[in-house]
Amino acid sequence: MRFKTFIAVIFAFCVLFPVSASLSAGNVPETQNAPIAFLPSDRHEFPSVVEGTDVMHDFIIQNKGTAPLKIKKVTAG
Repeated sequence: MRFKTFIAVIFAFCVLFPVSASLSAGNVPETQNAPIAFLPSDRHEFPSVVEGTDVMHDFIIQNKGTAPLKIKKVTAG
């Protein structure tokens, strides 16, 4: 029983400590001078097409931050 209590306390500490540390007074967010990627739409449903037909869609990515946004990798999901 003590082991389960110990694990629960460790888990709570690991989850709550980073949150409380970031909310402490005087803490400056690291995102002040950082890029922030914003996608108005992150999904697109293509209509039915004939097999072998190429289909394309442009996704708009906006940088809402203050630093340059560098896109290093894009994958289809």
